[in-house]
Formats: sequence, structure tokens, C-alpha cells
Amino acid sequence: MSEKQAKAKAYWKENLRYLLLLLSIWFLVSYGAGILFKDALDEIKLGGFKLGFWFAQQGSIYVFVILIFIYVRLMNKLDKKYGYNEE
Repeated sequence: MSEKQAKAKAYWKENLRYLLLLLSIWFLVSYGAGILFKDALDEIKLGGFKLGFWFAQQGSIYVFVILIFIYVRLMNKLDKKYGYNEE
């Protein structure tokens, strides 16, 4: 295996690790907070709405958008680390 292939494999492995981590967070927020832990979260109010309801309706979308920005930042750092940046 050439050095270029080894670098590409390490890049892809780190990319997959980021993806799994961020998708796991999104799953926990959308499925966990919106469905599994809804009853416990409904004891807390946010803006007049029960927190479990809020996560199911809006919170998971907000978290998803935030995770997109985090992913972009992580990938920019990863690109620089492995020399794939376009600068």
C-alpha cells in the first residue's frame, strides 16, 4: 500500500468516526428525547411547552442543523490535517 493510499484510508476512517459520533448524537436527541425520554422531559417547560414535545417538534431539527455546522468545521480541520484543503 502506498503512502497516498494509507493517508486516504486514515482520512476515511476518521471521517467515519465523526459521522458515527454526530449521527449518534442526533439519534439520541431525536429518538431519545422526542420518544423514549418524553415523559421525563415533559416535567420541564420551555417557552410554555413541555420539553419532550418541543424536542419532538423542533429541538431535533435545531440539533441537526447545529450538527451540520459542527461536521463542516470538523471536516475542514480534517482536510487540513491530511492535506486535502483547497487553499
